[in-house]
Amino acid sequence: MTPDPATNHLGAFLRSRREHLRPVNDSGRRRTAGLRRAEVAARASISVEWYTRLEQGRGGRPSRQVLDAICTALELREDERTHAFVLAFGTTATADPFNGGEQLARTQRVLDNLMPWPAYLKSPTWDILAWNAASRRFLTDYPSIPQTDRNVLRILFTDPTTRERIADWHAEAKLTVATFRLEQARWNASPASVDDLVRALRDESAEFAAIWDLNEVGHLGQGIKHLLVGPEKETVSLHYESMTVDALPGAGLVVYAPVGPRDEHLLDRAMREQP
Repeated sequence: MTPDPATNHLGAFLRSRREHLRPVNDSGRRRTAGLRRAEVAARASISVEWYTRLEQGRGGRPSRQVLDAICTALELREDERTHAFVLAFGTTATADPFNGGEQLARTQRVLDNLMPWPAYLKSPTWDILAWNAASRRFLTDYPSIPQTDRNVLRILFTDPTTRERIADWHAEAKLTVATFRLEQARWNASPASVDDLVRALRDESAEFAAIWDLNEVGHLGQGIKHLLVGPEKETVSLHYESMTVDALPGAGLVVYAPVGPRDEHLLDRAMREQP
């Protein structure tokens, strides 16, 4: 059965990138546009037959290691590599796209301009990457936590101060763990580091182990969080939204806003008070 070019999206994409890649020492007299399949296969250390079948849509789905080698052989940009992995697997190639400070610096400016509402940026593995002053004031004092421990799950289950601020901690913990499990499958986020995190939290928190073993999945994209603020522990209801950041695949920008005028008043008053 001949593969349908209209559905062979990965093969068509790889072929287009191969044909646009100019070989080294090109004399300009080659009949073939770009690299030959044999040259790509040699660069990726795979057989020509296997690469040909992949381009033609007859080779099945490659392993992640093979596709990574092919992307390197084709000298794909980061966004092109991400696209290839989405076409093949429905997920991105890596959970660690943060290879420079410039984008994070721009995101920090966005977070600061969202004041006085709390907001923070988390990685695909839910490490806290950036935050604004309101987030530090009402959610967690992130600078006081070592960078290696600055993870949403770890903070939720091991930081007593953060736990005291959440009105319905157990319900929040269940939904958070369920969402984390779902997102790891979606982004294929660094399995080794995730396994290490889960293993450590199971050892440190019986509550985490019990919730994790429920094997539930959920979605934390938006909702209402109830926080206890001020010396009298008054309840403030905040609507939150978790949004993706195109420039940082898998990252989540989480923003909180008061539900009503009373919540806005309490938040503003607590923000002006000294911690």
